[in-house]
Amino acid sequence: MAMGVLGDSGLGHPSLGQSSYLPAILLPAWGTAIISSMKWLRRSGWAFLGLLGGLAVLAPGGGGSLAEDWRTASRASIGVAPDPAVHLEPIIQVYAARAVGWRGRFGVHSWIAVKPANAKAFEVFEVIGWRSYNGLPAVSVSNRPADGRWFGNEPELLAEVRGQGVDDMIVRLRAAVEAYPRGDTYTIWPGPNSNTFVAHLARSLPELRLDLPPTAIGKDFIPDNIVAAAPSGTGYQLSVFGLLGIMIAVEEGLEINILGLTFGLDPLDLAIKLPLIGRLGPNGG
Repeated sequence: MAMGVLGDSGLGHPSLGQSSYLPAILLPAWGTAIISSMKWLRRSGWAFLGLLGGLAVLAPGGGGSLAEDWRTASRASIGVAPDPAVHLEPIIQVYAARAVGWRGRFGVHSWIAVKPANAKAFEVFEVIGWRSYNGLPAVSVSNRPADGRWFGNEPELLAEVRGQGVDDMIVRLRAAVEAYPRGDTYTIWPGPNSNTFVAHLARSLPELRLDLPPTAIGKDFIPDNIVAAAPSGTGYQLSVFGLLGIMIAVEEGLEINILGLTFGLDPLDLAIKLPLIGRLGPNGG
């Protein structure tokens, strides 16, 4: 009889109708919290994908490499690197250019070029994916033009040091190349890749104060660790396999890494950092 009263009066009550009362009894409180969290995550996920879609529309299209065959795309110098025959002092330069093909929509490929004092040519240090895929060491050392186009895409000079003390920096850089722990592996996303390698080398050269662009996907992949100095040497970063992390540094500012994509603020240069697009501020991208 008591059950009948409960069933008749309880289920018939306007505020405890069948659609709302039974779930409240059958579903524990933690279950409700999980469902609410899943709904929030789903909404946040769609919002995040929408944001990335908008950024993809605004992002540079990878320059000439989207339209050209990579086998015939230009690798020529753009005339930024100094002529070793004229500039006898030691030089280190860091460049980045949009990646080849569809990858250029998302990010850049970076490399470091060095010229010891009185050397006749630059040496370029970089990691190249196809080498790893073909059983070769991913790390490449060549005499290609320091400021050469990356399969049609024009590079940007990110950092440069010249003159006194640079020869000693080049010695440190060579040691860092030898010590790179992922020299035989390459993964486009989230790393290790070319940007992981350049970030690794930059940590041994704090004089560069290298601020890699937010489009340098893989720069936050820390080989064999989760904590490291920022590539600029002016702060520190925490990163879990390059997928989730945070960086706080004088040169880079504040950066948040979500799924390998960088969002940040750079108070020093009054810039906003966004994935796919790069830097937005008075000093350009």
